Amino acid sequence: MCTENGAGPTRDELDFEFLGNRTGEPYLIQTNIYKNGTGNREMRHMLWFDPTEEFHTYSILWNNLQIVFFVDKVAIRVHKNNGEPNNFFPNEKPMYLFSSIWNADDWATRGGLEKTDWKKAPFVSSYKDFTVEACQWEDPYPACVSTTTKYWWDQYDAWHLSDEQKMDYAWVQRNLVIYDYCKDTERFPALPVECKLSPWD
Repeated sequence: MCTENGAGPTRDELDFEFLGNRTGEPYLIQTNIYKNGTGNREMRHMLWFDPTEEFHTYSILWNNLQIVFFVDKVAIRVHKNNGEPNNFFPNEKPMYLFSSIWNADDWATRGGLEKTDWKKAPFVSSYKDFTVEACQWEDPYPACVSTTTKYWWDQYDAWHLSDEQKMDYAWVQRNLVIYDYCKDTERFPALPVECKLSPWD
């Protein structure tokens, strides 16, 4: 999801990205969140299945209180808002949704160790049962601005994880997370402020 066609320098963005893998090793998925052109909020997870064998469901819940990334209805990432003006939670611009295939074998494939085998081109990404539940932006504010609580994603149950979702999320955190920018003290000696917000609230 992105606020600007062409990924401009002040864009907001929510990313699901499949990274390359070695044959026989787990597939990796990366999520990232941009606000006003600044990302660097990567998380990487191993998938518990081979995504090339059958279709799976990848979803994003985005409201004014949290952003949750789901794989097959399992919450794999929770990004909270603090309810104050900030530089880490995108909630001021409309976004559109798109999908693409692009070559990132200079960094995404084990840090660039695995290169794209162009003999296997063309590369195809297939989708089915695509759905969107959202409001359409209307200047100066959308008709479903979050204060209305008219839609399910702005109601209480969507403000936090359910007990069942917390159990799934805890399992993911224990078993599948291989990188979390909020734990990278070498890269961020002073951790970003959003890292202090609890995903469990």
